[in-house]
Amino acid sequence: MESTEALHPHRPAAAIGSRASGRVRLAELVAALSLGIDLGFGQPMEHVLRQCLIALRLADRIGEGEEARAVVYYTALLINVGCHSDAHEQAKWFGDDITAKSSKFDSLGLRGMTAAVRLLGSGNPPLHRFRIGLEFLMSGHREVEGMIAAHATLARTLAHQLGLPDAVLDAVGSSYERWNGRGWPGNRAGNAIPMASRIAQFAEFVEVAHRVGGSDAATTMARKHGGKQFDPALTTLLCRHAGAILDGLDSVRTWDAVIEAEPALAVVLSDDQFDSALLAIANFVDLKSPFTLGHAMAVAELGGAAGSLLGLPSVDVQTLRRAGLVLGFGRLGVSNSIWDKPGPLGPGEWERVRMHPYFTERMLSQSAVLAPLGAIAVQHRERLDGSGYPRKMSGAAISQTARILGAADAYQAMREPRPYRAARSAQGAAEELRAEVRSGRLDGDAVEAILSAAGHRVRRLRGWPAGLTAREVEVLRLLARGLSTKQIAERLVMSPKTAGNHIEHIYGKIDATNRATASLFAVQHGLLSEDEPVPPAPR
Repeated sequence: MESTEALHPHRPAAAIGSRASGRVRLAELVAALSLGIDLGFGQPMEHVLRQCLIALRLADRIGEGEEARAVVYYTALLINVGCHSDAHEQAKWFGDDITAKSSKFDSLGLRGMTAAVRLLGSGNPPLHRFRIGLEFLMSGHREVEGMIAAHATLARTLAHQLGLPDAVLDAVGSSYERWNGRGWPGNRAGNAIPMASRIAQFAEFVEVAHRVGGSDAATTMARKHGGKQFDPALTTLLCRHAGAILDGLDSVRTWDAVIEAEPALAVVLSDDQFDSALLAIANFVDLKSPFTLGHAMAVAELGGAAGSLLGLPSVDVQTLRRAGLVLGFGRLGVSNSIWDKPGPLGPGEWERVRMHPYFTERMLSQSAVLAPLGAIAVQHRERLDGSGYPRKMSGAAISQTARILGAADAYQAMREPRPYRAARSAQGAAEELRAEVRSGRLDGDAVEAILSAAGHRVRRLRGWPAGLTAREVEVLRLLARGLSTKQIAERLVMSPKTAGNHIEHIYGKIDATNRATASLFAVQHGLLSEDEPVPPAPR
C-alpha cells in the first residue's frame, strides 16, 4: 500500500498506530458505511464485509502482494457505494429501489434483466405501470444504463475524497466492467480490467451464492458465468479451492476479521481527516433523495453552533457536529418509494421510517470510536413526551446532545422541501418549533439555541463557482431537487428547450453527467442554501 502521505496530496499525513489512540481507522469508517450499503441492497448486514474477506482470500491465492491487497480491500468495501445516489430515479422506474437492487443477485444475464423489467412501475395501478413500461422501452432503458455507469464514477469520487490511492480509484471506477466487455461503462474487457475490480465484483456474487446455497451454489454460479461476466481464471480458482476460500465465513466475527485484515499499516485518521471523511460520506448519503441534499451538513453546523451557545465543552460540541453528520446514515435502509412519496404514508411505511435511526446506530455500533456518535444519533427523533421513535424514550432519558440534534434536525427539515409540501419560511419554522416546545415534545433551551444559531446565518456574497451564471444556479437548484426539464421550464417561465440548454451548459461547466453528480456539486459548493428555499414540484 502507498505510504500514508500518498493517501491525499492536499492533506497532512494521518497518524499510524493502534485503536488505543482513540482515533478512528479509515477501515472502520468505510466498513460502517458498507453496512448501510447492505441495507440499501436488501442484503443482511455484513454482506459487504464477507465479500471483502472472500476477495482477500482470492487475492492471497493468486499471490497478490501487500500493496495490491490494499487495493482489493478498499475496492471490495466501496464497490457499490454509489448505488443509492439515484435511488429517486430507481424508485420512479421500479417502485421500491431496494427491491430492485436486491434482484441484481437473483440471476445474471438475460434472466436478471427480465427480473428487473418485471418490477417496472411496481406499487402503481395497472395503467400507470403500462405507461412506465412504455416510457422505459422508449427511453428509460438508456437512462438506467447511464445510472449504472454513474455508480462507479460516484464511488470513485468518494474514494478520492477519502484520500485513497489512484490504484483504488481506478479499480473502483471499473468495478462494473465485465470480462466479455459488456459491462459499464463498457470501456474495458478481459485483462484490461484492473485485477482488484475483477476480484471484488466476483467476490460480491460469490458471497450471495454461498450464503444462500453453500459452496456448491457458489461454484455452480462461477462455472456458469466464467469467461462472461467474470475472469475465468478466478472462477477456476474458486472451483478448485472452494473449501479454503469459503470455509468459516459463517462462524467468523466478520467485523473484527475485516478491520484486522486491513493491509499494511493501519491508517488512522487525524481529527481534521475524520471530520472531512464524515462530511464526504454524509453528503453522499444525502444524495439518496433530492429532498435531503445537504441536510446532514446543515444539521451539523446548526447543532454545533447551538452547542457552543449553550456552553457545552468543546469536545462535546465536536461530538455533536459529528453526530449531526451521521444522523441520516440509516436512511439508506429505507426505500425512496417511501422517502419521496408525495402523499401520506401507510402504517407499514411509517414503521420503516421509524427504523432509520436504529439502522444508524447499528451501522456505527461495532466501532469503539463511532458508537458514541450512533448513541446520540439514534435519539434524534425521540421526543420528551415519549411520542418519538425508535424507542419512545422520554424526559431525562434523552441526552442533552440528542435534544439539540433533534431540534436542529426538525428546524432544518422544515426549511427544506418535501415531496408532500413546500419548504417553510424561517419564521414559519421558528413558530412551529416553539409550538413543539409548548406541547412538551422538544427541549426549550435546545430550540432557542438552534433558532439563535439560525438567525445569525449571513448569506454569502460571492461569484458562482465553475463560471455558472445566476440563472444556471437557479436551474441547478431545481434540478438537484428532482424536477424534470419540463417542470424547471414551467417554474422559471422558459421553454423546455431553453431549460434543456441550461442543463447541458451546467453539466459541461461542472463536469457532471447526471442529476446525482450535479447534486453533489451543488451540495459541496453551498448552492442549495438560500434565503428562499426551492419548493417541490407541483403534484
